[in-house]
Amino acid sequence: MDFRALCVKLVMSVIILLCAHDQKIDAASLHILPNRLQFFEYEAVTFYCDGVDYCEVVHKVKGKIKTCPNTKKRTPTGSSCTITNVYLDDSGEYWYETEGGIRSNSINISVTAGSVILESPAIPVMEGEAVTLSCRNKLTPSDFMADFYKYGVHISNTSTGNMTIHKVSKSDEGYYKCSILGVGESPESWLSVTETKTDPSSQPSCHIYLVLRTVFTIIMVALLLLLVGLLHSGKIGATNPNLSSIP
Repeated sequence: MDFRALCVKLVMSVIILLCAHDQKIDAASLHILPNRLQFFEYEAVTFYCDGVDYCEVVHKVKGKIKTCPNTKKRTPTGSSCTITNVYLDDSGEYWYETEGGIRSNSINISVTAGSVILESPAIPVMEGEAVTLSCRNKLTPSDFMADFYKYGVHISNTSTGNMTIHKVSKSDEGYYKCSILGVGESPESWLSVTETKTDPSSQPSCHIYLVLRTVFTIIMVALLLLLVGLLHSGKIGATNPNLSSIP
């Protein structure tokens, strides 16, 4: 193969690999349905791997979920798997991994044998949006009095079982739980809030960094290939006969 053609092919391969790597990192996203962090025992939960054709869902303690391959389905934007019945030991942190070694964000769920759960979003809420926390009674779906707590401190009492924060802010982030008189108390779950980006240059600067990194890598590869080519053609390292005759 012509040496220059080989150089071009190698440089193009580097560009493709770098771009693919950046896209995979940006695309690695895990979400679940129902979109909440707490589940009653024996409920079903589905994990969605966005942006990838194939993924393996991993539990921090148990490792790869063995039941997922039997229920795995492909969707237009990725793939999914379902645990048809969750148990107490299914509580914990989950993420997904691809064949290429890319790891997604993690989601920490709680499974309870009790009669009360707090329904809060499993994924971060954008600052300024409205978010509703629902106290759910396993025994009855009708409205009921519910108390809500943040870090164990009572913050609200409602007759509908729901508490809405109309414009959520970073200060609303924290551990929440709820209780229903005469029924029980839910586990605690973390409400995550994502700050609105006010600096318009923050996102372009990230792209500039990626472009500069790619260009630098290409230049280094090209220089290395040039050096190898010169050595291969004998233009470097040849001994000068005039210099060798000097006493």
